[in-house]
Amino acid sequence: MKIKVSAGIIGAVLMLSASQSWAVTLKLSHNQDKSHPVHKAMEFFAKKSKEYSNGDITIRIYPNGTLGTQRETMELIRSGAIPLVKTNAAEMEAFENSYKLFSLPYLFRDRDHYYQVMQGDIGRKILDSTKSKGYFGLTFYDGGARSFYGNKPVLKPDDLKGMKVRVQPSPGAVEMIKVMGGNPTPLDYGELYTALQQGVVDMAENSVMALTTMRHGEVAKSFSLDEHTMVPDVVLMSNAAFDKLSPENQAVILKAAKE
Repeated sequence: MKIKVSAGIIGAVLMLSASQSWAVTLKLSHNQDKSHPVHKAMEFFAKKSKEYSNGDITIRIYPNGTLGTQRETMELIRSGAIPLVKTNAAEMEAFENSYKLFSLPYLFRDRDHYYQVMQGDIGRKILDSTKSKGYFGLTFYDGGARSFYGNKPVLKPDDLKGMKVRVQPSPGAVEMIKVMGGNPTPLDYGELYTALQQGVVDMAENSVMALTTMRHGEVAKSFSLDEHTMVPDVVLMSNAAFDKLSPENQAVILKAAKE
């Protein structure tokens, strides 16, 4: 018995197979709570990536460090084991010197100046600086201006003398606290609530969002709004994951991240 198959059916099957071959689901790991503005920004990135790719790209977001700490997920993206990671410029100092720029205190005149650097040629060069290491930056997110909080107000540098201050794993942040007379204490962000509560550290420095999203306001008596640094968050993508995308979907990822 002969079976006749129309050219239209064959064409439809081929088109469906071609479209399915570009469909991809990408994991995106970060350490913030779902209520954090940066998480909302990543949800927007995921939404636009799906929209612009006509459903080809699905970005699945894993918040609250469920896939590991920032340092652990950095190791995963370096090995190509995870396609997307949100980290921050301070964490990146261990892997690329150009990110040290953002740990210099009082570097930016105001937020407009900060955005000009992030969105300009300097920012792009920093994002691209790790391509030879197997990954690159898609975009910066505003991580907020960092101020001191803890068991007492900080009105001048001398107020930090002898104080154990939690800092990010950043040589720049460590040196800044040393110059001010404090004792820098690198500590994982997820451990900070308990560390403040139990007196393991006296102070910390972060944006005001930490008081609510991470509930640090429950264990800190004072917040001193000095905004000494503006350290952006960074969304990284592995070269391997990017290279597997079609040229059209590569353009989609770059466009969605920029928005």
